[in-house]
Amino acid sequence: MSNSDYTQNTIEAAIRLGLLLLLATWCFKIISPFIVPVMWGVIIAVAVFPLYLKLKSGLGGRNRLAAAVYTLLAIALLITPAVMISNSIIDTSVVITERYEAGTLKIPPPDDSVKQWPLVGEQLHAIWAQASVNLEDTLRKYEAETKKVGKAIVSAAAGAAGSILQFVLSIFISGILIANAEGAYGLAIKLFSRLTNATEGKALADLASATIRSVAQGVLGVAIIQAVLSALGMMVMDVPAWGLWTLIILVLAIAQLPPIFVLGFVCAYVFSVADTTPAVIFLVYCIIVSSSDGLLKPLFLGRGMATPMLVILLGAIGGMIMSGIIGLFVGAIVLALGYELFIAWLGASEKTVQQAS
Repeated sequence: MSNSDYTQNTIEAAIRLGLLLLLATWCFKIISPFIVPVMWGVIIAVAVFPLYLKLKSGLGGRNRLAAAVYTLLAIALLITPAVMISNSIIDTSVVITERYEAGTLKIPPPDDSVKQWPLVGEQLHAIWAQASVNLEDTLRKYEAETKKVGKAIVSAAAGAAGSILQFVLSIFISGILIANAEGAYGLAIKLFSRLTNATEGKALADLASATIRSVAQGVLGVAIIQAVLSALGMMVMDVPAWGLWTLIILVLAIAQLPPIFVLGFVCAYVFSVADTTPAVIFLVYCIIVSSSDGLLKPLFLGRGMATPMLVILLGAIGGMIMSGIIGLFVGAIVLALGYELFIAWLGASEKTVQQAS
């Protein structure tokens, strides 16, 4: 081959690679807004597939009807608590605004036990006590901080609305995937076989499915249970804005942090406004709810992969930073999946080296 032919072939190859890279980049930018909802749809579909099979069997094996019923039920389960939480926050905001404008808004004085809280106890007690005596002067004194909190709440509300729309889209995607589960599973096997080899493709696809179900049950499932139980307790005690505290508890539980971080403040409020007996009962209830993960996580995680909690924690926090609330859910499972596949790949590599030696 002459130098001119070599140069021409090199230029043509570079142009082809450049065009392929341009096309791939363009396609990625087009679909990038849908990556997280699609991933969440895949996770939901894999996690609920065993339940879907029971639903399908109950409907006489009619696949499309079962997929439609599942989609409607899933959207109802999402919208109903979202509306309840939103109403709780809105109703509390309206009452606070009306009472503040009428000059009848009163803050109950803090309990002396607040001073014993680590790090923030003394300062929080002082601010709380000042607000209970003269709320208007306290708000004026901390006007800058109050505005920042207000902006953060408005921003969080807007983000929550967007997250709900993403969740709805993800549910529709999961319904489509479940209705075509056989083809989706075959595609996953082909993908893993292409990335590794034909003998390991099915094993890795099954590993991915088991990991998703394990983390979805052991992390997301437990977090949802703790959030629901916390919400029920706060509703019974008529805690203001219980919906907002429930959301914060859900975020903490997914991030592997105990709900008592929030429930402790709620208990302090309940002790300041309620009688001693119901307040003590509520405190004991909150402690049980916060520590329930010690029983529930081994029960659920024991059914699948024993993914280290640190991996799940990093995935949840990183996902939330990157993609908001929905990233909190997706990040934990995606990083856990990546970890399990990486460990499996390392094990396969070790076997290959041992066989070669």
